[in-house]
Amino acid sequence: MTVLNDTVRQVTDRIVARSADTRSVYLERMAAARRKGPSRAHLSCSGQAHAYAASGPDKDALAEGTAGNLGIVTTYNDMLSAHQPFEYYPNLIRQAARDIGGTAQVAGGVPAMCDGVTQGESGMELSLFSRDVIALAASVALSHNTFDAAVFLGVCDKIVPGLVIAAQSFGHLPAVFLPAGPMVSGLANDDKAKVRQKFAAGEVGRDALMKAEMAAYHGPGTCTFYGTANTNQMLMEFMGLHLPGSSFVPPNTELRDALTGEGAKRALSLSALGDNYTPVCDILDERAFVNGIVGLNATGGSTNLLIHLVAMARAGGIILDWQDFSDLSDAVPLMARVYPNGLADVNHFHAAGGLGYMIGDLLNEGLLHDDTWTVAGQGLGHYTKDPVFADETLIWKEGAGHSLNDKILRPFADPFQATGGLKRLTGTLGTAVMKVSAVAPEHRVVEAPVRVFADQQDVKTAFKAGELTGDLVVVVRFQGPKANGMPELHSLTPLLSILQGRGQKVALVTDGRMSGASGKVPAAIHVCPEAVDGGAIARLQDGDILRVDAVAGTLDILTPDVDARPAATADLSQNQFGTGRELFSTFRNAVGPATDGASIFGG
Repeated sequence: MTVLNDTVRQVTDRIVARSADTRSVYLERMAAARRKGPSRAHLSCSGQAHAYAASGPDKDALAEGTAGNLGIVTTYNDMLSAHQPFEYYPNLIRQAARDIGGTAQVAGGVPAMCDGVTQGESGMELSLFSRDVIALAASVALSHNTFDAAVFLGVCDKIVPGLVIAAQSFGHLPAVFLPAGPMVSGLANDDKAKVRQKFAAGEVGRDALMKAEMAAYHGPGTCTFYGTANTNQMLMEFMGLHLPGSSFVPPNTELRDALTGEGAKRALSLSALGDNYTPVCDILDERAFVNGIVGLNATGGSTNLLIHLVAMARAGGIILDWQDFSDLSDAVPLMARVYPNGLADVNHFHAAGGLGYMIGDLLNEGLLHDDTWTVAGQGLGHYTKDPVFADETLIWKEGAGHSLNDKILRPFADPFQATGGLKRLTGTLGTAVMKVSAVAPEHRVVEAPVRVFADQQDVKTAFKAGELTGDLVVVVRFQGPKANGMPELHSLTPLLSILQGRGQKVALVTDGRMSGASGKVPAAIHVCPEAVDGGAIARLQDGDILRVDAVAGTLDILTPDVDARPAATADLSQNQFGTGRELFSTFRNAVGPATDGASIFGG
């Protein structure tokens, strides 16, 4: 039997201890809901008739109340390539349920927005809050209490975290998450990035930029770079809510459809009506979250999950700390190079052995809890196998057991780097995090004067005016959740990359977020306390010296007596309305700090 790694054990133990009170309260609530039994039995005949009126061929089965009823929560829209395939999922799911004597109904739809569309636009200020809106909307969908299990259709950045928060609120129900899969590979991500840099430098026009973007994002499915959306998919396997090997199977294929149908059947098979009752609250325990953080580090995943995993865990009474992520990063090597950490995309990663190989190798090294409950049964070992659809039958076979391309995927014993891709930074500026997996070692320490901005557009203006010269730390403040919803600042990546390419030492420091595709420029993000709360970032002035050290894990103001200055303020009135922002004032007033998940739901 493999011995669990000491760091993994110690981090898990302290999470369990830290969460003891809140977790026990949560589990008692779930036990009480569990004791009530299948909810439909408690509805009035009139209530049931309302719920079944439009169910067509399933109406009699629903009225008899003996068959399991599956709730479908969907994020379908056809503006998001990742969610367009969900248009036909309900029919697949209904038929799969009927095949085993059950029923399925669309419980409700929830909103889903694309950070790629809203980057640099005012709509991005709703992005983070959309996660909690999704959780609320999914809870409304399931509140009818007519379901024995649920399937959640969602992929992208805030969407899976929001759905997980809702699933934990209904944690007495089993749930399976059903992805759409990535689009087939188009223009290489690195080539796309080069065109973006040329456009930012004025070397090519918008026609060339548009041609490159359309060649990169060209069909149904998830974007193929390893940003937040695909990090979400990885987590759902490491944490046991996907069927094994299902994350990166492209849409509109026989295998994808077979996995969708099987996911529906599996969800019903786990309900309290049968002998394999496995609710969400039993799957998403402290060990599952540690497994997810290990996967985040081993794959070099998105920094957004440092916020989302904290919020997801708290929905189940589990309290995570950024130090947990950093300590696990020190123990977990970087085993994958997927863009922006390398040139390959997720399709190449999947073909090289993907998550199945990585999970198997990490299990062999004692870096994962192997006894967690999953939708595939007890034990993460189920997730070392690959799904195959042949002769109209879906089966799982043993994976390759080794990497098929060591430029993309390497074993624990020969990783791309000895530690994972995440680092917590602390110091006189506060607390922040950095994704370092794509940052070259020579760029991980920057000590330089700061240029302070309160808006990312002002950074672009200064760049175009040729003002960003010499070594510098670009500080963009008043971008935290209370200030303006904590938008991503990914639109700054091309110009900061140009400065770095000119030989300047450059870093970004912000109380906002960076994209899940954070790349080669060191970015200390999620700075807490944020500027609007009077954090030290609000006291910086142009010319102050800041040291951003991702090696030592420090973030320090070297200029003396900065703490004696009054905190700067900013005119945020223009962030309070337009593009729906006026409707989110309650969110801005109620949101907690990034260290607590930047959630409106509190602790």
